[in-house]
Amino acid sequence: MKHTLLIGLFTTTTFFVFGQKADNIINAKEVERIETVLAADDMRGRRAFTPDIDRAAEFIAEEFKKAGLQTMSGNNGFRQEFAMVRPKFISAAGSFDGTALDAKDIIVVTCFPQLKIDQASGYEKVFIKAGDTLQNAARRFARTNKNLFVLVDKSFAPNFSRLAGLKNSMFKTDKSVVFVLTDKDPVKYEIEAVHEINEHKLMNVVGMLPGKSKKDEYVIFSGHYDHIGVNAARAVNGDSIFNGANDDAAGTTAVIMLAKYFKALANNERTIVFSAFTAEEVGGFGSQYFSRQFDPAKVMAMFNIEMIGTESKWGKNSAYITGYEKTDMGAIMQKNLEGTGFTFYPDPYPEQGLFTRSDNATLARLGVPAHTISTSKMDSEPNYHKVTDEIGTLDMDNMAMIIKSIALASRSIVAGKDTPGRVKIEELRAF
Repeated sequence: MKHTLLIGLFTTTTFFVFGQKADNIINAKEVERIETVLAADDMRGRRAFTPDIDRAAEFIAEEFKKAGLQTMSGNNGFRQEFAMVRPKFISAAGSFDGTALDAKDIIVVTCFPQLKIDQASGYEKVFIKAGDTLQNAARRFARTNKNLFVLVDKSFAPNFSRLAGLKNSMFKTDKSVVFVLTDKDPVKYEIEAVHEINEHKLMNVVGMLPGKSKKDEYVIFSGHYDHIGVNAARAVNGDSIFNGANDDAAGTTAVIMLAKYFKALANNERTIVFSAFTAEEVGGFGSQYFSRQFDPAKVMAMFNIEMIGTESKWGKNSAYITGYEKTDMGAIMQKNLEGTGFTFYPDPYPEQGLFTRSDNATLARLGVPAHTISTSKMDSEPNYHKVTDEIGTLDMDNMAMIIKSIALASRSIVAGKDTPGRVKIEELRAF
């Protein structure tokens, strides 16, 4: 009996300490301070590939520095820099065992203006056979970060040209993938391609708190800091700036606040990574690049936070989790919130496919329990992707409560006491 009472007293005391720390650090005044900077008119909507988003990145990096986060190996301070490359096709030619190939049967995915290979170039030969799923197989090969020579079965002739679309979302790399539509497996071959290369630089902002006993196990808190910029054609009463206060300065604000909270606690057994992603609005490139830097087996959980500045359909003290049913992460989070009055619900908009539309998707497709937390009423959000998504439309008190609840709900996962189950990859192959 005494043992049971002691456990109950310890649990209550621990929760009180965690909750008190959250109240001291995560408050509406601090939330508003960060939001006011990120959603200001002088950020001009933080559109990717513009100088405007760089100012937002500088602010987030400074907040991470003030919070006392560490930088990650391979990054430029808190800047995780990378580039997107758009190769414009000029020409292609080749031959198999001395017989010329038709140029339309060659697609080369490369970042080099000129590429010429043959059987001695060291490219690994792989096949897309009849009965395979062309696009899935091609995407998988394009993401392997290897030099590949891919022979594509002639049965895919009607759709082969679509593989050129792989060039539209390329990260800068020194690896190339050569696709050839053929019914032959050549002994000798030559392939040559010429492209005009256009490079566009981007950056995520990333900081970390190394774990105490489980440094190689990662918990990620993330949100995207880009929005859709300035559009004079969609101006309303002279306002052409899409401030993106809720989408997703709100999520970025949460990430900064959580970084300060967990740094102050200083008791995380697992390594925590805090990331503000770029280019979500134009293809999710920031989270895709970020995800490639991790072994997915070592990522224990990802809390992606998007649009938490307004009340959910259930009112205050509530939010929803996309893909709730795909892992037990939501159940773990709710267990950690017993007695708080806050509820995490399953996604009420499953028809919109939100689980695979946000920055959690890349890691979720690799089996990671990666979910997005939101309050956005996706069937009736009045300011979504409009110039009216401004700071005056947000509820700072409720937003602070949501961030506190995420902090408390995640604590057993951060502590290494709970490990959510993995997403079943086969369930996501169609997406």
